[in-house]
Amino acid sequence: MPVTAAVIPAPGQAVELRQFPDPVLEPGAVLLRTLYTEVCGTDVHLQHGRLPGVPYPLIPGHINVGTIAAIGGEVTDAFGSTLAVGETVTFLDVHETCHHCWYCLVAKASTRCPHRRVYGITYGADEGLLGGWSEAIYLKPGVKILRLPEGLTAEQVIAGGCALPTAFHAVERGQVGLADHVVVQGSGPVGLMAAALARLAGAQQVIVIGAPNIRLEVARRLGADAVISIEATTPEKRVAAVRDLTGGRGADITIEASGNPQAIPEGLQMTRDAGVYVVVGQYTDCGPVAINPHHDLNRKHLDVRATWGIDLSHQYKALQVMARFRDAVPWTGVISRYYNLDQANDALADIEAGRVVKAVLCPNGCL
Repeated sequence: MPVTAAVIPAPGQAVELRQFPDPVLEPGAVLLRTLYTEVCGTDVHLQHGRLPGVPYPLIPGHINVGTIAAIGGEVTDAFGSTLAVGETVTFLDVHETCHHCWYCLVAKASTRCPHRRVYGITYGADEGLLGGWSEAIYLKPGVKILRLPEGLTAEQVIAGGCALPTAFHAVERGQVGLADHVVVQGSGPVGLMAAALARLAGAQQVIVIGAPNIRLEVARRLGADAVISIEATTPEKRVAAVRDLTGGRGADITIEASGNPQAIPEGLQMTRDAGVYVVVGQYTDCGPVAINPHHDLNRKHLDVRATWGIDLSHQYKALQVMARFRDAVPWTGVISRYYNLDQANDALADIEAGRVVKAVLCPNGCL
């Protein structure tokens, strides 16, 4: 039977539904029947053509949950355990990382491997069903498949989506620990997950800066002690508010998850001397920003760190944390609305306008 998928034909064009032939599985491949996929800020950037090197037409959807519909021979999960038809799984969207190049072997930075490709982003529709906005996803041989931890639902996994492992990477890079005062710039899914993970990591205080209010309300439910609206304050007032909340020093660790370059100088100022500033939100090129290296970096003795993408450790550990605290944190509270596949354009518009916190697509129909 043909498979229906939602496709971005080219930058600046609306999503359209297309039919694809039911794929024939090669040895080691898996066909996944998609239960849930997400619509995130990256997908908005993809529609506007803001990421270089994307092979349009494109089936978006890089983090997905589904049930195994067919298997090409014997296939194992990421840790060598044999998989079976009917199991519910997720998978690492990053594929073809070589583990042989200088970046993989020497720098220990597999996210910078030049061979690395990503489902729903750098695989085009002409290459097959390699994105989640589809009734079925073709998992190539070697894709890292993960069973859902015991007790974790498909809804909880997609609530975490790409934001949870991305935020895990940022919190890990920042080395958030017991009694730290943490500021998160940005209240989108990555910022919200960073706030939740910082709290679980033992932060003494978590402050989330963002907008609109529907996102800040979710931030409080996920563990933020204080929220600051960018719609009701100026940069100077936000810096002053953070200092007031942190004994006049500023945050021990600030995580930028806003995607707005203007957040960078502001975040540097609200981080304490000898603190840590983590940049995770600048996934697309939104332009340069001015800082004063003397005042913002050297004189503050500041440690600035950046993250790019995720590897299997981030996704696996993030799912383990979610499972461990599945009842303590209202993970699914970030999901504002479920959409059918033919409503993908509505979902993109809602995300871009900030009308929803998180949008989830149900390619085979919402229950």
